Amino acid sequence: MKIEKLNDNQIRCTLTRADLADRELKLSELVCGTEKAKSLFQDMMRQASSQFGFEAEDMPLMIEAVPASADSIVLIITKVDDPDELDHKFSKFGASLSDIDNKKHNVLDKLEGADEIIDLINKVKDAVVESTKQLAEKKKEEHHPKVRLFSFSNLDSVILASHLLKDLYDGANTLYKDAPNDIFVLAMTQSEHTTAEFNRFCNMLSEYGCLEKAPMSVLAYLEEHCEVIVSANALQQLSKI
Repeated sequence: MKIEKLNDNQIRCTLTRADLADRELKLSELVCGTEKAKSLFQDMMRQASSQFGFEAEDMPLMIEAVPASADSIVLIITKVDDPDELDHKFSKFGASLSDIDNKKHNVLDKLEGADEIIDLINKVKDAVVESTKQLAEKKKEEHHPKVRLFSFSNLDSVILASHLLKDLYDGANTLYKDAPNDIFVLAMTQSEHTTAEFNRFCNMLSEYGCLEKAPMSVLAYLEEHCEVIVSANALQQLSKI
């Protein structure tokens, strides 16, 4: 296994048939999440870190798989900071895949298990597409944080709920009084909490209130037609009572 540093954000790993045979690993397993594949990738990243200081923790990676000869394959591993950058890089990657497919009779037909290489490249392409979608959704959520609305029949229920989330939830939230319907409405944002944390808090709140399925436009209605009881940090303030 040979690893080369191309630049601060990119390395090239050359794997031979012997490297894979030593690990009893098939080409098609590289992107299937098997323990042997994970072990190989971890060894590659440890070696890259040791030799070149190439660190990629908590950072998305783009992996290009290219057959180099009759008995080796090259993995180009690139650190990507921005989903838009990943889209741009992937568009070039897609072009290279077409070139590889057109030339496969020159190289791949000479390689035993050539179908595995084509399968590998297609799986890597699918993985990059899925990663791009996930990063785009994450970026969208950062610009438009999630908001959940809960209705309560009385203020005591809101206070009990606030004690339940005390020292757990510290996001922005506002409590309104909907006088015509004689209910209290809590608008609760995800803020800096993870999606998993926010979902857990919402499940906890459902013990005392009712989750309302309503469009974001309802917030404007609440601001205009309902009385603001506690603004910005309602649960935090009520938990002190």
